[in-house]
Amino acid sequence: MSDDHRQLLRAMFDAAVGAAHPSLCLPKHLEKIAPPKGRTIVIGAGKAAASMAAAVEAHWKGGPLEGLVVTRYEHGAQTKQIEVIEASHPVPDAAGREAAKRILQKVQGLTEDDLVLALISGGGSALMALPAEGVTLEEKQAVNKALLKSGANISEMNCVRKHLSAIKGGRLARASAPARVVALMISDVPNDDLSVIASGPTVPDPTTREDALAVIAKYRIDAPAAVLKHLASPDCETPKPGDAIFSRVENILIATPQGSLDAAAAVAKAAGFTPCILGDLEGESRDVALVHAGVAKQIALHNQPFQPPVAIISGGETTVTVRGNGKGGRDAEFLLGLTLALEGFGGISAIACDTDGIDGVETNAGAIMTPDSFARAQATGVDLKALFANNDAFTAFEALGDLVVTGPTRTNVNDFRVILVPKQG
Repeated sequence: MSDDHRQLLRAMFDAAVGAAHPSLCLPKHLEKIAPPKGRTIVIGAGKAAASMAAAVEAHWKGGPLEGLVVTRYEHGAQTKQIEVIEASHPVPDAAGREAAKRILQKVQGLTEDDLVLALISGGGSALMALPAEGVTLEEKQAVNKALLKSGANISEMNCVRKHLSAIKGGRLARASAPARVVALMISDVPNDDLSVIASGPTVPDPTTREDALAVIAKYRIDAPAAVLKHLASPDCETPKPGDAIFSRVENILIATPQGSLDAAAAVAKAAGFTPCILGDLEGESRDVALVHAGVAKQIALHNQPFQPPVAIISGGETTVTVRGNGKGGRDAEFLLGLTLALEGFGGISAIACDTDGIDGVETNAGAIMTPDSFARAQATGVDLKALFANNDAFTAFEALGDLVVTGPTRTNVNDFRVILVPKQG
């Protein structure tokens, strides 16, 4: 692969991340919010929470601010008025539990003259973890870990999380009443479903406890007895659409996965590649890789649906059903599956990264595949098929020297993938 293609892949990823960074996308929405007569309380949760808080402090002209947000470890930012707490993701910890408790305390006793400004982004569900009464943090952690390994999609996981929470699934909105609530949200979910972003703390929940029990049964989750007892009780139900508590709640999307895909497409087009946006996708990472490989081959061999050079672009959130004990997230898993499916076919190159800068729990955002990745692995004795079977994509691309390491980006619109199909011959 030419350095030009490697640089183009990185430029497209950087454009996708930049389009969703709070410093760029938040201010224009903030200026439309009428300042309250009373207090402005800023609370929030997610991988972008700290950078969103910093952007609010830099651009809010409605008087004094106070509040607290929780973000992932090493995703903090410098703020003066809004406290930033760091906690664990994707498995909740005690720091996230204490942050959630304090967030609920911040919105207690407010009046109709007060404003709650909620800064919500992906990752907020695990970071703002306050188990419902009768469920311990350890029990919620056990369920969360099992769901992460099961292959359940984000909507299914958040359905369970909401019904085991004292703050999510619209409960934060309930706690904030009668204050006005304006939530600024960065979407990391397919179809921008507001009720799924960070498990929708300010959004009516259309799912039910029966749905949560069905997810546990579907994936054969060995849930603790206290969890099953809680889900069996009508008292665990979340606020539903039409509930009066949402009459003074406004949820506003300020960045979306589609916006980031469009930004990347503009970079591709400027470089002479026709963008082919497949949109937000779900499914097993290795299955999604096979579909992408098929599309790439059809373009290269038959000029369908576009004539090369083409940039195939997609986002969304895939899943990995963990069967081995290797290292790597869903993006590296996708890319290793793509590498094996193409085996250097047609000079194709690709990138797959998580826009938050962390693929799973490793130190990389993702990785790059070059046309000679498969050949280089063979030449150096790296058994890609064995590593793939062990869910060890991190080790594969580390050995090839093709990990993408950005550090935390302090935003999150989920997975980002590009496949460059050049002209043949």
